[in-house]
Amino acid sequence: MTLSVLPISTNPLTEHKIVVLLIDDQRIIGEAVKRMLQTETDIEYHYTCNPAEALDLAGQLKPTVILQDLVMPEIDGITLVKSFRAHEATVSVPMIVLSSKEEPTTKAEAFAAGANDYLVKLPDPVELIARIRYHSSAYIALLQRNQAFAALEESQKALAAELTEAADYVRSLLPAPIQQSGMQTAWVFIPCSSLGGDAFGYFDIDDDHIAIFLLDVCNHGVGSALLSVSAMNALMGKTLVDVDFRQPIEVMTALNQVFLMEKHNNLYFTIWYGVMQKSTRTLRYSSGGHPPAVMFAGAETELLRCRAMPIGTLESMEFEEGQTQVPVGATLYVFSDGIYEIRTADGVELELNEFVEILQRPERETGRKVDEVLATMRELQGHPHFDDDVSLLELRL
Repeated sequence: MTLSVLPISTNPLTEHKIVVLLIDDQRIIGEAVKRMLQTETDIEYHYTCNPAEALDLAGQLKPTVILQDLVMPEIDGITLVKSFRAHEATVSVPMIVLSSKEEPTTKAEAFAAGANDYLVKLPDPVELIARIRYHSSAYIALLQRNQAFAALEESQKALAAELTEAADYVRSLLPAPIQQSGMQTAWVFIPCSSLGGDAFGYFDIDDDHIAIFLLDVCNHGVGSALLSVSAMNALMGKTLVDVDFRQPIEVMTALNQVFLMEKHNNLYFTIWYGVMQKSTRTLRYSSGGHPPAVMFAGAETELLRCRAMPIGTLESMEFEEGQTQVPVGATLYVFSDGIYEIRTADGVELELNEFVEILQRPERETGRKVDEVLATMRELQGHPHFDDDVSLLELRL
């Protein structure tokens, strides 16, 4: 499984020049402003004396600042300001209104309509140029920020699509539930992020032996998912070299040698691995830093626990092996710690023995037991989201 690295944007931010559009019915004002700006080579100047064409012209020119007279014969200046603010192309373009009078009420009305600045015409060239540059600079920064946000959103959508595809791939590797005489299986798998570090499976080693495992890689995300898939494939494909998969300790030792954390970006994983011999109904198992599997047989409850450090943490590590007999009709649960290491709604951390008691509860007549357990855990914590990956595997033997 590979994920491409997506840049936030493949294109640099667009460079914008300063573009000024003046709307004034007096041509002499248009000429005067033109002369004020003619020495400013980085400022592009446009003028119209027809307010009726101002909106269309602004849409074509994309000005970085609009200068507009407040008193024009064909249209009220305040109305034109409101029109600019109601138009998608000019809703954010800075507007400097020009008036022949210094009146506070007129200023207040202009600002209420959407103007950004107010000048009594004709202003001093130095002041006019300074205000044009100030407002244009802020508007250009806004345009570039919006471009960056759009590029980021596009990148996030593409990344989300790839993560979804990767998550679907990981889920496709998980085993299909078995419903047949001799064994019935069911499971729930809920990564706490798009990609998690849990993986599990069961496979026939030969005609008389079936292997069962569940592993949990530290952390979450792409790196953890890659390691979990690699370890799962090594088991399901039986690709560990010179290993008898009927021998749990051999499997654990080989996994520890192959997946040393210093060779895998300091990632490690816990695992429970068991092998059941069908003819004798003997279950041999080993574990590395993982919660014990739980077997129920009638009124009897057995925790199948072996103590060892997680896989990859120590190069030289000895593993324990346990063995038990599987009564006919027994049920085996293997799970990751994410399903029971929760904080209840009243702030209390749940203990493993309390989770075992939940597993012991009688099954309802409808639905699957694993779904009922999941619903109970969500109810206990008061919300559906888990802080860690959740895997719960049920095998009815």
